[in-house]
Amino acid sequence: MRIETVAVHAGAEVDPATGAVTAAIHPSTTFERDADGSFPHGHIYSRTSAPNRAALEACLTALEGGAGAVAFASASAATSAVFQSLAPGDHVVAPLDAYFGTAKLLREVYAGWGLETTLVDMTDLAAVEKAVRPATKLVWAETPSNPLWKVTDLARLGALARAAGARFVVDNTTATPVLQSPFTFGADLIVHATTKYLGGHADVLGGIVVARERGPLFDRLRTLQTAGGAVPSPFDCWLLLRGVKTLALRVERQSENAMEVAKALQGNKAVRRVFYPGLDDHPNRSVAARQMRMFGGMVSFEVADEATAFRTLERLQIFALAESLGAVESLAEHPARMTHASIPAQERQRAGVGDGLIRLSIGVEDVADLIADLEFALEPS
Repeated sequence: MRIETVAVHAGAEVDPATGAVTAAIHPSTTFERDADGSFPHGHIYSRTSAPNRAALEACLTALEGGAGAVAFASASAATSAVFQSLAPGDHVVAPLDAYFGTAKLLREVYAGWGLETTLVDMTDLAAVEKAVRPATKLVWAETPSNPLWKVTDLARLGALARAAGARFVVDNTTATPVLQSPFTFGADLIVHATTKYLGGHADVLGGIVVARERGPLFDRLRTLQTAGGAVPSPFDCWLLLRGVKTLALRVERQSENAMEVAKALQGNKAVRRVFYPGLDDHPNRSVAARQMRMFGGMVSFEVADEATAFRTLERLQIFALAESLGAVESLAEHPARMTHASIPAQERQRAGVGDGLIRLSIGVEDVADLIADLEFALEPS
């Protein structure tokens, strides 16, 4: 089945007891056993497994074409479990422009645990190869990256990771399973912030790790999930499953809107530069065209300075000034003062996050209204 059909039906079954087409929410924390201690319904206690979480994991496994999935209460918990599957003294190669929470975990949590990290520009494969060492056990990719939407060549990076004997992990949050299939490029694990496009309505927090195959690594992640206990609630799982049903429709519309917004911004005299992988002048456009079905719903652009950025953000009427991304409503934010504010200034500059940068998460509104809102906000005062 194609992704649009999978999104609607994966993890969803008609209730045999009631005939209900929409799944029920099962808030129970404990489940009945037989007298001999066995558990005929497949569940014991909600920290270890629960019906709504099992359905969500089955859905994401099908969407990504994997062998199994492990759901968490947040993307940070999912990412943390991947790092916890390593051992002190192991080495990680990660993107210089990774999601700030990922870099924060590596820098402020797992460095003290003994995990070593090298941050590099993942679009520079020579730099990645140079960063790999005998202790490298994991290569982490995030593409398109945030907030400049650089596109990493997953096939080549996957080959490099395999040659080094390292696990290859791809954060597929901004591309989603609709636009990109990392397992076809050699990924061992795929991570999602289900908070974003998968939920799609800015009303639920979550994360998930999908594995290409079941084995010791998958079992380790399952243990970290159940022992650590950072699991999503039944209602969170239900909301995510509901959101996934419209994922393909939303992402297609958001990608179409983003392309039009990016082109309009290119023609605006107040804009110095636009960052969108679908534009002809994007340095990684050929890679994006090869490994993505469309170019996604995220656009960033640069204005003259911080004061101009603040004035632009203040004048927006449709775009809400808020962090996060991937929901039906359009959002705008100032990375240097918002999402990336906790990153050391020198590291922020290395990643290209300047004071005049504005990030947009494009929603499903009429694109003409979005463009008009931006044009009004960018008019000289």
